[in-house]
Amino acid sequence: MINLYSAHIASLSIHRVGNKSKSEPILLSKEIYKTDDEITPLLKEFFLKPFRDKEENYFQFGNDVDVSFNELFNIASEIFENPESIHENSKKITQHLYDQSTHPHIKSGEVYVAFFEGLQIDNEKVNGIGIFKSEIKQDFLQFSEKENQLEAFLQQGVSLNKLDKGCLIFEVKKEEGYKILSVDSNRYDARYWLESFLGVNAFEDDNFKTKKYLKFCQDFAKDVVLPAEDRKEEVLFMNRAVNHFAKNDNFQESAFINEVIDNPDLIPEFNNYKIEKAPKYSIEDLTTFPIANTAVSAARKKIKNTINLDTNIQIKLDFINPENADKFVEKGWDEEKQMYYYLVYFNKEQKT
Repeated sequence: MINLYSAHIASLSIHRVGNKSKSEPILLSKEIYKTDDEITPLLKEFFLKPFRDKEENYFQFGNDVDVSFNELFNIASEIFENPESIHENSKKITQHLYDQSTHPHIKSGEVYVAFFEGLQIDNEKVNGIGIFKSEIKQDFLQFSEKENQLEAFLQQGVSLNKLDKGCLIFEVKKEEGYKILSVDSNRYDARYWLESFLGVNAFEDDNFKTKKYLKFCQDFAKDVVLPAEDRKEEVLFMNRAVNHFAKNDNFQESAFINEVIDNPDLIPEFNNYKIEKAPKYSIEDLTTFPIANTAVSAARKKIKNTINLDTNIQIKLDFINPENADKFVEKGWDEEKQMYYYLVYFNKEQKT
């Protein structure tokens, strides 16, 4: 879990990068940016708001040989060891970003490198480095008054409502490549930001493992449970799966299978599906791990509990009392109409 409200910007450097392949220039500011009480809170909100609204999917610096060969890892380490070096190192960061800006779709923009104090992650206050880029310019009207007459003229600038790209590097887990969060509003060049510039991989913590295993279960429900059973059983399987994760602190695969898979015939199907699909989810050897509650909550929000019928009728199943779906909803086949049906038992209709 992260808490960014108590963080403050200790220093900020602002530069500009163009598209290197188009021979657009790079501008490296000579001095650190002098913030003031008016603009600093606005910039802090501009930088950090996207991370408060975003699911916590962490990354870590990586390299095919060793993380010590990752350029940004070394720059970040130098900054954490000597925060006074951040402005000179911000120039190195901006130069590195410029060197990766070779795709014709990459836009020019301002680069902000901030040193944060008071970031909170996993109940620990730490320092952090923020690297942000604004690319999209918006038109706005500016006004001036001359002799009781308002004059309007058009200007372009950066909207503080939406950050284009950004990352937060937390001063934790250095030996694993630091914990990093990233946002990117412009998907057309995502590889350039994450892969070419940052050079990061997914941070395989408890949140990652919980999320990946639940995604694996969701696809198993869609690919195996649905064809073998029906939509109701698919929904109920995922509900049981999420409930199992929610009420346990640690995941044990054998206990999960015994509790969640009602149909014994599906157990070998589950094992075979895992053998076949595990590399896709990075869960090949994953049979036990601590459960991350944030990942469970996020997964629950994504599960669809509605059965949509081709007769434009919907049946919504209650996840709070899922056993009612087993007791009071039956599926059958009507020979005369040559159609499936759902039979729903109830005592009275509820007022809405």
